[in-house]
Amino acid sequence: MENAALLKKYNVAAPRYTSYPTVPYWDNELFSINDWLKSVTKTYSNYNEEGISLYIHLPFCESMCTYCGCNTRITKNHLVEKPYINALLKEWKMYVKILGGTPKIKELHLGGGTPTFFKAENLQELIKGVMHNAEIANDAEFSFEAHPGNTTSHHLIALYNLGFRRLSLGIQDFDAKVQFLINRYQTPDQVSKVTEDARKIGYTSINFDLIYGLPGQTISGLKETIKEAIIMKPDRIAFYSYAHVPWLKPGQRHYTEKDIPAGDEKFALYQAGRQMFFYAGYEDVGMDHFALKSDSLFHAVKEQKLHRNFMGYTNQHTHLLIGLGVSSISDSWTAFAQNTKTVETYLDKIQNGILPVEKGHLLTAEDLEIRKHILNIMCKENTTYHNRIPEAVNIRLQPLLIDKLISINEKEIKITAHGKSFLRNVCMAFDEKLWLKQPKTQLFSLSV
Repeated sequence: MENAALLKKYNVAAPRYTSYPTVPYWDNELFSINDWLKSVTKTYSNYNEEGISLYIHLPFCESMCTYCGCNTRITKNHLVEKPYINALLKEWKMYVKILGGTPKIKELHLGGGTPTFFKAENLQELIKGVMHNAEIANDAEFSFEAHPGNTTSHHLIALYNLGFRRLSLGIQDFDAKVQFLINRYQTPDQVSKVTEDARKIGYTSINFDLIYGLPGQTISGLKETIKEAIIMKPDRIAFYSYAHVPWLKPGQRHYTEKDIPAGDEKFALYQAGRQMFFYAGYEDVGMDHFALKSDSLFHAVKEQKLHRNFMGYTNQHTHLLIGLGVSSISDSWTAFAQNTKTVETYLDKIQNGILPVEKGHLLTAEDLEIRKHILNIMCKENTTYHNRIPEAVNIRLQPLLIDKLISINEKEIKITAHGKSFLRNVCMAFDEKLWLKQPKTQLFSLSV
């Protein structure tokens, strides 16, 4: 396992690299909605047969999980469901009109918030409305995020009948003290029931989200959580580092830094989790992810087809990702765009027939080149330059080389077995915008 000294050395604030440039370094002044739409239509025209990815953000939750860094709206008023779904379908129709054809959906994901906050009937209405203006690819993958505490068999059956085969359950931790501090409650029995129901219905890939470094977390407690999770044999496990960013998410002030494992204590949590996953037959997939050898994500690694976008790791690759809903991010490969972050503004713009894009970035040729290398490192654990590694990048890589986290030659960089836990650190060596403008405040969470 990783040397604690290395984990400590490289435990710096680092982006998760779901994009390059990362969102804080987008050049919004050079961005316009007109340029964004041109990039969308051009990419769609060039890669029409490939299909598109579609992300739909459903922000509502009945209670606030204090650890959460997502864009959410806390309410118990379920009357918000219908107006929001109507707005999503109007936004989708705007994009269909912009594309000028019937888009073929290759990947669709419902994220949140809590998608299962919505009644199953309303989720059906949403997906059927999207499908009415789309073609579904033969190899399409539909997935959704769910809270074990409110996901019913009705949800599972309704979405299965619409083509959903992948389910991601947010668990985080089963320890009672941790659940109290993060205000997130679900029992192993609840998770087991949803998992068993989903498998009986026919879902082929189930993911569990677990987090290490949560307030009040101990090694014994985390091991018990992982033990319970492994008994249920999820196909995938996402094992994330808790990102403590109270300056962005005030809910995290429900506890203090004294409650949060740090330093050697947090590194021990990370190492214990990884060891248990490996012992149970899970394989390392990219960053923070583990999968059984039977899962499509593992197959994608072996076939060098793993891809990473704003939805995370996927075995589907498309050049056009359209995000619908409040705060959703879209990617046309040559441009990024993010929707407005408040529900009221989003609904108002949709009501007035205005695309709710708030900001974005147009990628330069240099951005695209750097993005290619970062994606290669994140997904393939190696990258090759046509000529030679740029001098500035080479200099930044030297500490990683000395610590045997990478191997390099004149053109190629490879991640070593020891380097798999340091992908974010390696990617930082390529990140020209980060090096040109070092942040004066902490923008990113710690890498471990």
